[in-house]
Amino acid sequence: MFAPYLMTAWAGGTIVAVVAGVVGFFVVLRGNAFFAHAVPHGAFAGAAGAVLIGVNPLVGLGVFAAGGAVGIVLLGRRARHDVVTALTLVTMLALGALFLSRSREYSAQVFALLFGQILGVSPDELLTMGLLALMCLALVALIVRPLLLASLSPALAASRGVRVRGVDLVFALVVAAATTVSVPMVGALLMFALLIGPPAAAQMLARTPGGGLALSVALTLVTVWASIALAVTTDLPIGFFATAIGALMYAGARVWTRVRGRRVG
Repeated sequence: MFAPYLMTAWAGGTIVAVVAGVVGFFVVLRGNAFFAHAVPHGAFAGAAGAVLIGVNPLVGLGVFAAGGAVGIVLLGRRARHDVVTALTLVTMLALGALFLSRSREYSAQVFALLFGQILGVSPDELLTMGLLALMCLALVALIVRPLLLASLSPALAASRGVRVRGVDLVFALVVAAATTVSVPMVGALLMFALLIGPPAAAQMLARTPGGGLALSVALTLVTVWASIALAVTTDLPIGFFATAIGALMYAGARVWTRVRGRRVG
């Protein structure tokens, strides 16, 4: 449980959990679940393209994540946001399939971006993840107040002088940065689960935004740590445990809020 490669996994999982907990809180608060699904999955195309031209897949992942996220925000202003998000997602996935078909060799590293390789992260990759995570959290700290107001009431935020479109664009870059941090380790599928399950449960249980944010991070940390421990001891996929734990947290939070509501009523 505490072998050197597992210690790296614990450290990387902690980084991912903190980022996912913070970013996921605002994703759920803003109703951006589909957006958070599209960016990590669509960014897979960037990694495939990077492999094709002989560049580090992480570079392609970051470029496509940022481009896709910003593109969805800009185009969604003048059209239905869900339609733009869906079209952006399928377009980037199609590009990924094209890039892979033109590559002469299959890259397990690209495949791992979908399903993760949490036990195969090197110390060098851990340093890169840590720096990207700090940048992501710094962006959130920079815009946390206008982001919170724009998430709760865009009209009120605009009336108070908040540049809602600018906040949306910065938050899109935050999601892109979170994707670049997390996908190489946990994969696009698990990243989406971490962004939604524990943060949604936290928002149902907390009474204040600050409490919800702190609880979101705490629940995401518990999800990741428990998933790593269970995956190591049972030799089953970590994605299964993380998704199941997140779903159980959300279901438990719903039951608790209903019971609490009946008691108060």
